[in-house]
Amino acid sequence: MSDHVKPEFFDTNIIVIGAGSGGLISALIAAAVKARVTLIEKHKMGGDCLNTGCVPSKALIKTARFLSDVKNSKKYGIKSASADFDFSDVMERVQAVIKKIEPHDSIERFTELGVDCVTGEARLVTPWAVEVNGKTITARNIILASGGRPFVPAIEGLDDVNWYNSDNLWALREQPRRMIVLGGGPIGCEMAQAFNRLGSETTLVEMAPRIMIREDEEISAMVQDKFVSEKMTVLCGTRAVACRRPDGEQILICDQDGTEVQIPFDGLLVAIGRKPNVEGFGLEELGVTLRKNNTVETDEFLRTNFDNIFAVGDVTGPYQFTHTAAHQAWFAAVNSLFGDFKKFKADYSVIPWATFTDPEVARVGLNEADAKQNNIPYEVTRYGIDDLDRAIADSEDHGVVKVLTVPGKDKILGVTIVGAHAGDLIAEYVTAMKYKLGLKKILGTIHIYPTMTEANKMAAGIWQKEHAPQTILNLLERFHRWRRGKSKEA
Repeated sequence: MSDHVKPEFFDTNIIVIGAGSGGLISALIAAAVKARVTLIEKHKMGGDCLNTGCVPSKALIKTARFLSDVKNSKKYGIKSASADFDFSDVMERVQAVIKKIEPHDSIERFTELGVDCVTGEARLVTPWAVEVNGKTITARNIILASGGRPFVPAIEGLDDVNWYNSDNLWALREQPRRMIVLGGGPIGCEMAQAFNRLGSETTLVEMAPRIMIREDEEISAMVQDKFVSEKMTVLCGTRAVACRRPDGEQILICDQDGTEVQIPFDGLLVAIGRKPNVEGFGLEELGVTLRKNNTVETDEFLRTNFDNIFAVGDVTGPYQFTHTAAHQAWFAAVNSLFGDFKKFKADYSVIPWATFTDPEVARVGLNEADAKQNNIPYEVTRYGIDDLDRAIADSEDHGVVKVLTVPGKDKILGVTIVGAHAGDLIAEYVTAMKYKLGLKKILGTIHIYPTMTEANKMAAGIWQKEHAPQTILNLLERFHRWRRGKSKEA
């Protein structure tokens, strides 16, 4: 930092680079406390989540779920049902959903809230100055929220075939008859099931031994079993090697345990992860430190090696979720504005996430694999959702609530839920863990009947039953027998 002269005066308190979730919330917080803030976005407000990620994918999943319900109408007591649709109309609906949400993240809205929004490519020239559109803007602090982009693997011949990622998938208007999805993580699983339900012959290819590798094996198996039941082909332990076009036919060449596998396709979706946007706007020239995985290195206060430059969201990690970027934004904004008086450590103790497959998978805290890897003692309580009245009424009676607790205590270490609306059900456990409420508190809370949320109370009830004080119960049994008086049998 000694090579650069710090200005005596600043044009603004904070410059935020990137208008995705992390950048928008950072700017919003700064403006709310009457700081002057400049938000620079080179492309579209709302970032990947609104334009190419969370929003469009969930819109597509909703349509695919409707088609699945139509196909399985018999389970709802309807002898037959059909749906006539055009794939292009489905994709246009996705765009309509984006358009409807756009005003929430628009330049107009943020300008009204007191944010100076600038469209253009930012470039850091000093730790306190950013160039954009030929103009230099100075700021006391800078927040990097440049996000990430899809990672594209080095597959031979990829550019010679019809391949897509989350950036260009949404421009597709002609449905691929045969679709390969490369990657068995959350995005790959969601999109593979959606395209399969829309009618594409879908093959999911995953290099790891199983899909959804971050979840426990039994959880991955539940989702894979559902995929297979819907006639999707799932190939695990399979590595994509090359793409070929013999006689116009598009083929993905894979290595499966040393055996070559050839899969013909009409569309190939690459969904094997994301990489941070750290190139092209002056980080390297300025000397901002990057980690080995190429994310921006930050401390517990989200500062980089420059104490006035902060980073949030996908550009720094460790989580690539919209909600964690927004969570980090609070810490970065407050620390940048008021860090001279008090600093706040970013809190990652309770981070939830969900994969919006059918069944949904939601998790917060530890699962068994995490606990074993870190040698953390735990007990497991399971409640099968096939037992839940509302789930049975909705013909959604499948899945599980799986709770890890401290041995002998009701303190929650982590929860995984598989089933309908799991992403909503997990919220109760997130709150419980955040505010250190145990399973006894959940059990003692009234839950509306009949709702899916009763699954949480049922799980707490099972824990209570398994930890009932037997000595006291035995004494109570003797007490009640005494209260009844001596019987003739006695």
